[in-house]
Amino acid sequence: MRGILILLLLAGLSARSQPKDCNTSNAHSHNDYEQPIPFFDAVSRQFGSIEADVFYQAEPEELWVAHTKEELKTKKRSLDSLYLIPLVKQIRQNNGFIWTDRTRRLQLMIDLKTAAAPTLGLLIKKLEKYPELINCPVLRIVISGNRPDPSLYRSFPSFIWFDGNIGTQYSAAALSRIAMLSAPLQQFTSWNGKGRIPEKELQPLVQAIADAHALQKPVRFWGSPDNINTWYTMIRLKVDFINTDRIQPLADFLNKLPQRISLNNRPHEVYRPNFKTDGVNKPVKNIILLIGDGMGVPQIYAGYTANHGQLSLFNMRNTGLSKTSSHDHYITDSAPGSTAFSSGEKTNNRFVGVDHTGAKLAVIPELIYPKMLSGIVTSGDITDATPADFYAHRMARDSAVAIFEDLAASPVQLVMGAGNRNFNQELHQSIQQRGFSITGDLDSVPAATKQKWIVMDTLAGKPAAGGRGEWLSKAFSKSLHILSSSGKGFFLMTEGAQIDHGGHDNSLHWLVTEMLDFDKVVGKALEFADKNGETLVIVTADHETGGLTLLEGDYGTGSVSGQFSTDDHTALPVPVFAYGPQSHLFRGVYENTEIFHRIMEVLGLKKK
Repeated sequence: MRGILILLLLAGLSARSQPKDCNTSNAHSHNDYEQPIPFFDAVSRQFGSIEADVFYQAEPEELWVAHTKEELKTKKRSLDSLYLIPLVKQIRQNNGFIWTDRTRRLQLMIDLKTAAAPTLGLLIKKLEKYPELINCPVLRIVISGNRPDPSLYRSFPSFIWFDGNIGTQYSAAALSRIAMLSAPLQQFTSWNGKGRIPEKELQPLVQAIADAHALQKPVRFWGSPDNINTWYTMIRLKVDFINTDRIQPLADFLNKLPQRISLNNRPHEVYRPNFKTDGVNKPVKNIILLIGDGMGVPQIYAGYTANHGQLSLFNMRNTGLSKTSSHDHYITDSAPGSTAFSSGEKTNNRFVGVDHTGAKLAVIPELIYPKMLSGIVTSGDITDATPADFYAHRMARDSAVAIFEDLAASPVQLVMGAGNRNFNQELHQSIQQRGFSITGDLDSVPAATKQKWIVMDTLAGKPAAGGRGEWLSKAFSKSLHILSSSGKGFFLMTEGAQIDHGGHDNSLHWLVTEMLDFDKVVGKALEFADKNGETLVIVTADHETGGLTLLEGDYGTGSVSGQFSTDDHTALPVPVFAYGPQSHLFRGVYENTEIFHRIMEVLGLKKK
């Protein structure tokens, strides 16, 4: 039975140990008095535990805070001045509590460096002078270091608690006065904080934590490495107090964890292609270009992990790598990123469908018309940079009115996404006069239509997990049906716009849910390509957003966690996936402009 328990405890992240359930209440400021501003550094970040080492002085009687006795020769700071008086002021300020949030608790651990009897005796006298401390319902004074014999624990005032030792057997009476159980991490492992704890060292550690929790006692390990990987490990092991000397970094880590974790309990089925036409050297009639805005390898792998180790995207065999820099910057934004795909030219950041001098560029829908039809679908604003790159020609990506005017003159057959607040009645009439039907409801577009359509559906602009639902897949499928029904070849660009939004927001859950939504579209595209036999599917990104690094994951539970280095774009190259006839042409490492040129090549066209 004991072995089964250990296996269960080692099996991934349980609901209780999800990082999103942890916050600075789980942080322990080790040797807090060595911080630049003792007490206040930790309390201002709402740490749940603070540690101070104290030395007893007999004449005159005093408790001094220091790490070693030698330090007292040059620097003397009393426990009163450093902790007790500031803590009283904190409690008075918050009407009897530590913080305005009355549910948050504080543990003041006092480590006795001198003999227990005189040191603890003087501490009790001091505490009794501060009724605010001993009567505070969310404060515990916990004694560590040179403690009295456990058989005496119950003889001390009720406001005195003790730190127990992990692995020590205590009587029920002693346990009733033990606030938590601690041990040096080296008691179980010599792990240095890199990688994972070796299995043979991990099992007794897991069991020790389980035994402590069975006694309903929180646990802490001192002498542990102090880095992000260790903090993740402590959370995964269900350690209640994370020991740190790095107050600000740990506070930042814990405060941001709710946005850095994603858990997917409902993986979607992926499409497994038959590869009958994949890489075959035959004519291509249709092009489906799928752009995951802000989608780099980390975003894709986060989605793969969250979908329990599977993605339709990863079932594509022919892959390449696209370099993303713009004409005027090492790091591109979406405007030149997708202009490279639509025109084969590098342009400046913020430029849409024009070259770096501002001259109009011919883009794919214009180059293939009237031989082929074209459509654009996005889970964002239809005038935003990526969709606009395929029909507009402007030097400012946010010039929405002018971009709408370019749309009116474009040969595209249909555009579907969210609207823009600059759209007005005058624009509505102008665009209608150019032959477009305009609607705010995707469902109102007939399945069989030869009309030109603009869909500005409010659902499209919502997050996938925030109300959009299956809108992108439905819009893609409807567009695919309309375009393929014409009998002509077609070009269909579909953008997963909000993968980028999740990266900018540094929200891993937003990013992952958008990635999974995008992968459903990838599956539909592959399925169509297999049935059609003349369709090339290309999946890529304009850039990576967020500088994402994945640090935790579990394929079995669909949980993934990571950190972001920026809330903006990065210069990372992005992958290119291709499936269908001529897909082998997209292998290799190349500039993003090559995607356009290779599309033109497979269509047997040259740029005008």
